[in-house]
Amino acid sequence: MAGMNDGPPTLPTAADVAAAAVRLDGVAHRTPVVTCATLDRLAGRRLFFKCEQWQKVGAFKFRGAWNTVAQLPDDAASRGVVTHSSGNHAQALALAARRRGIPAHIVMPANAPAVKKRAVAGYGARIVECAPTLAAREETAARVIAETGAVFVHPYDDPRIVAGQGTAASELLADVSDLDAVVAPVGGGGLLSGTALVARAVGPEMVVIGAEPAAADDAARSLAAGRRLPPVEHPRTLADGLLTGLGRVTWPLIRDHVDGIVTVGEEQIVAALRLLWERAKLLVEPSAATALAAVLADPPLLAGRRRVGVILSGGNVDLPALCRAGLFDAWD
Repeated sequence: MAGMNDGPPTLPTAADVAAAAVRLDGVAHRTPVVTCATLDRLAGRRLFFKCEQWQKVGAFKFRGAWNTVAQLPDDAASRGVVTHSSGNHAQALALAARRRGIPAHIVMPANAPAVKKRAVAGYGARIVECAPTLAAREETAARVIAETGAVFVHPYDDPRIVAGQGTAASELLADVSDLDAVVAPVGGGGLLSGTALVARAVGPEMVVIGAEPAAADDAARSLAAGRRLPPVEHPRTLADGLLTGLGRVTWPLIRDHVDGIVTVGEEQIVAALRLLWERAKLLVEPSAATALAAVLADPPLLAGRRRVGVILSGGNVDLPALCRAGLFDAWD
């Protein structure tokens, strides 16, 4: 991990996304695009949902993980890969490594949900537990790298990861013509920056919007300030996949190609989640519902935009955590 921040970052291009699509062909699922008349009526526009909850490992993250693992030279790949993650990237990298037949070392905090640990272990990865702090994650990952020589694969701040994530948007735009706008959740920015690359290659007139919890609004504040700001400390939001801050690779792409970030409150996220579950029959996680919440907020950026693509980022619902948060107490 040493030297990761040396010099300007290498940024991916639309051509890199196209190359990633070739690598992913026949490996990742080409997830469907679905519609819901009720949600169209509530939003006042046609909505086209890209269903990444039906992607391998239940999230878009497999796209970037495989695009990265597939490009490793044989000598580097033979030493394995390592990352620190308690979420979808952990599972995605574990599965990508298993597919290539190489070791995967996943650093996970000791308090990570047992269901996620079981999923990572089920893909054949070695789990290395650490204290639940970013410093502990990074220190433990560095130790594993020193011990094994494994290649570090960042959850989002890598041009290969971004290019892979962008293939979700390229499929969406290939399947649905004449979209006026596209909305994607934003945490670390891998999905949104890849989406923006694809949209800008299609044309400058398409509006690109990020959706972010108000409790973890560093992307919105960064875009407003014109500089990358640190993430919110100890944010509390049901959208736990959107807690990380923007990276050195993802920030300039978002700065230059995203039209705006819409922040939404917890009640809006829960309302959108409920609509997706009950009316559209789409079992997604709160992070994915944030994108619909942003659309239903009817932001000025969507004025006059009648056909909107919405990327549903994943469906790995942590039901025990939602129960502990009291989500279902008022669900009548």
